Amino acid sequence: MFKDYTKIIIKSGDGGNGAVSFRREKYVAAGGPDGGDGGKGGDVYFQVDKDKNTLIDFRYNKKFNAGNGENGRGSNCNGKYGKDLYIKVPIGTVIKDAETGKVVADLSKPEQTELILKGGRGGRGNSHFATSTRQAPRFSEDGDRGEEKEVILELKLLADVGLLGFPNVGKSTFLSMVTDAKPKIANYHFTTLQPNLGVVKMKNGDGFVIADIPGIIEGASEGVGLGIQFLRHVERTRLLLHFLDISGQEGRNPVEDFYKINKELKNYSEKLSNRKQIIVANKLDVQNEELVKEVEKLAQKEGLELYKISAATKQGVQELIDHVSEVLKTLPKEDLIEFEEKKVYTLEEKDDDWTIKEEDGVFIVSGRAVQRLMGRVNIEDNESMYYLQKCLKNMGIDDKLREMGVCEGDTVILDDWELEWYD
Repeated sequence: MFKDYTKIIIKSGDGGNGAVSFRREKYVAAGGPDGGDGGKGGDVYFQVDKDKNTLIDFRYNKKFNAGNGENGRGSNCNGKYGKDLYIKVPIGTVIKDAETGKVVADLSKPEQTELILKGGRGGRGNSHFATSTRQAPRFSEDGDRGEEKEVILELKLLADVGLLGFPNVGKSTFLSMVTDAKPKIANYHFTTLQPNLGVVKMKNGDGFVIADIPGIIEGASEGVGLGIQFLRHVERTRLLLHFLDISGQEGRNPVEDFYKINKELKNYSEKLSNRKQIIVANKLDVQNEELVKEVEKLAQKEGLELYKISAATKQGVQELIDHVSEVLKTLPKEDLIEFEEKKVYTLEEKDDDWTIKEEDGVFIVSGRAVQRLMGRVNIEDNESMYYLQKCLKNMGIDDKLREMGVCEGDTVILDDWELEWYD
């Protein structure tokens, strides 16, 4: 089964918690804090695997987690780092943020590896919080939680040449004649259900990849049929062979078909509509003279090259292949997928990453900065609470609460902790 689109959930590892520990050695008086740090959570990478050619592996497995970091221990022993996760995908896979639809990474090179999610940072042990006035801190820092994201995986075929045309114009027959591909061939009045790839091997040792791109019919750019799924494969090609039926056996007008398909290309992508095309007038062995003349006028009007062939009898096929090989030498390979920037979702520590809202006299303070702060506080310990008050002031939360009218005795919720405010 050919699988070229899926959604999965990825999660980086949680950071381990820092330890609260004190030296307990014989003959060592007043041993100080020696709590170790928690280990960093594992990162999530996507990596190209040359042995994969579909996304079928993701059909049932939809969630992928990196390893969590271990907690710190006494004697200043730090926890182990969580194991990084490498998700193997075929070359040509594009990763998108499912929420925004923006491209995160384009894995179009052999052995390419991209970091997508960074693991949570490990929490610091209590040894980091010792000061001249706080010599025995009984609190440590919890590790950051890993980030979870839903991403879209799209496989865009890496072909040099794409075959365009309505169903039953002879694309599959042509592909079977010039490559080792074995597409299903019959007098179908509906489109092939999956793309077919084949490699053309030239006598001089050169070669190129051809993709039979099905499903691009009227309305494809708006999602009619399987059009959107197949249009993404055309993006990767450098040259398009536009097949037109000049036999008239199907009752279609090849000139009208030409403009309909090009309209879909333009609606989908302006850049794609400007991709170099060669018109291939197929079924020369049963040609309709009037249609041939119409196609000749079309090629002249649009300034496109025209090759007349019969895929069934191989008439004119070798001449076309030789010409395509020469044309490809003049078309540079380029990154055909455009995206604003490669994005790595990270857990950045920002002191201003918090918000306050008041509901029925209760002040609710939330945000990642607050989660991190409460993770390093032991509310049962006075010194830890003094540390909390100092951090609230430094972060500007204290002043903002006063500005919003908080009074002594009011309830303030910090993350999931409900506390009573006092001056």
